[in-house]
Amino acid sequence: MDLYIPIIVLGLLAFAFAALSVLMASMTGPKRWNRARLDAYECGIEPTPQPVGGGRFPVKYYLTAMLFIVFDIEIIFLYPWAVAFDSLGVFALVEMVLFILTVLVAYAYIWRRGGLEWD
Repeated sequence: MDLYIPIIVLGLLAFAFAALSVLMASMTGPKRWNRARLDAYECGIEPTPQPVGGGRFPVKYYLTAMLFIVFDIEIIFLYPWAVAFDSLGVFALVEMVLFILTVLVAYAYIWRRGGLEWD
């Protein structure tokens, strides 16, 4: 249990800082509310009306999200494998090659759909 005490203390400090920040902002911030302040702000541009169910997002948004998920999954599995590589043997090497091939299929899909083009 002694190993978890610093983590618990850090969590409590983070929670206290967040709560104190929100409390101080609400106490010291301006209290004047008007119609302009409640409107959506889009960098000085008049907000465009949105349909009731929300607007449609372009496919690039989903491709970018998928790219981040693929990166995260790859990193989550590669770090522990790299740390324990010496003790795992040939079976783990074959499994990691299969995993990398699966990840490359996802990268190829994103590449073909234009997810890596930032124009």
